[in-house]
Amino acid sequence: MNGRLGPRTLVAGDLEATFLPDRGMLGASLRHRGAELLRRVEDLDAAAAKGSTAGIPLLHPWANRLDGLRYRAAGREVTLDPGSPLLHLDGRGLPIHGVPWARLAWEVTASAPDRLAARLDWSRPELLAIFPFPHRLDLVAALGPGDLRIEATLTAGHEGPVPAAFGFHPYFGLPSVPRPAWRLELPAMRRLDLDGRGIPTGADAPFAAFDAPLADLAFDDGLALSGPAATFAISGGGLRIAVDLLEGYPYAQVFAPKGQAFVALEPMTAPCNALVSGRGLRLVGPGDALRAVFRVRIEPDGPPVVRSAGR
Repeated sequence: MNGRLGPRTLVAGDLEATFLPDRGMLGASLRHRGAELLRRVEDLDAAAAKGSTAGIPLLHPWANRLDGLRYRAAGREVTLDPGSPLLHLDGRGLPIHGVPWARLAWEVTASAPDRLAARLDWSRPELLAIFPFPHRLDLVAALGPGDLRIEATLTAGHEGPVPAAFGFHPYFGLPSVPRPAWRLELPAMRRLDLDGRGIPTGADAPFAAFDAPLADLAFDDGLALSGPAATFAISGGGLRIAVDLLEGYPYAQVFAPKGQAFVALEPMTAPCNALVSGRGLRLVGPGDALRAVFRVRIEPDGPPVVRSAGR
């Protein structure tokens, strides 16, 4: 099935997931037995108007912030126009999260009850003014009875190498459980030292594995994985939401501001500001491809049920 498509809902077992191909392939809903697990999805029109992230958005061509309106990558000097409608600036005037999700319409290339594939062709002049590297992105969302798998493939054009600095910003919450009672699980990693603007300084330090209730803790941490894969999770009320970084995501951000009923567990192909600093930035050669995969698992949490003999 080809062409553009309105909201598309995938169904498998107890899970339903809705994506918006015409609005950035946004993951707009993920429901388990009817209960919504994504956050900041209550008013997507308002979020789009403000340039805010919501649900499961793709952050492209960079995840999180740049430390200014200029960057140099793959031999190209780029100066961004702060007045461009294709940019969103944070409170300090820094470009954040690339082109807002609502500004990018994807072409659906395949559709099934439990699977959706779409393509973004990065060749329009207005897009190349922000990121002058022709390429295409292919995104596949596949829903199983207990998981949602999202695979992104960046294929470089033949004009030259393409920097890979994209990521996702999934917002999760546990239904009917207050935030202080949520349990957060993070693996051992390296924590990136951030300045007051949230920009990595280039230093890092060990980050010990964390497994404890959120309580009144707050997180806004850039992290480097210790291996090629890792699992992050929140749990509570008999439910566990695990995010498995399976391939192509050596960095992550964990965002859990105090007083907000969500946790963002963010897969990233490069650290924040990589287009400027060059640290951790990978280049995809002409005609080559970079594949990145993460999975969201929904599973019971708690001790196993012990059944008496004969039952």
